[in-house]
Amino acid sequence: WYQRRVREAVVSTQSTGVSPLVKPRIVKKRTKKFTRHQSDRYSKLSKSSWRKPKGIDNRVRRRFKGQYLMPSIGYGSNKNTRHLMPDGFLKFVVHNVPDLELLLMQNKKYAAEIAHDVSAKKRKAIVERAQQLNIKVTNWQAKLRSEEDN
Repeated sequence: WYQRRVREAVVSTQSTGVSPLVKPRIVKKRTKKFTRHQSDRYSKLSKSSWRKPKGIDNRVRRRFKGQYLMPSIGYGSNKNTRHLMPDGFLKFVVHNVPDLELLLMQNKKYAAEIAHDVSAKKRKAIVERAQQLNIKVTNWQAKLRSEEDN
């Protein structure tokens, strides 16, 4: 089974091009969103828009048994895996080619993500340069049209 796992890992790295230097296991203490108090009662309150209850008699604020849980510092992620994407890279937002050159020595730790306001022309240049520098780009397909459309 070990050889099969190694073979699968080699195949997956060849298809993506760049693999992270270390890929620690990401453990989330809580994956569910915190529910806002009485969001089930009123449709105008979004379920996921957390607000801290401030009432003097509020049972959620007083942490009664069986009530909604409140966010607290104890739910924080491990410092080593905080902001880590599932593939083991950290995101770095890139606006132009010189920004990409900053990742030259850090291509095993950071993956470039092209900012949403970058034009298709600059996007193409960034993707080409990233391939030369062996840098992973998370959203390289965005705003790219095929040759037939032009």
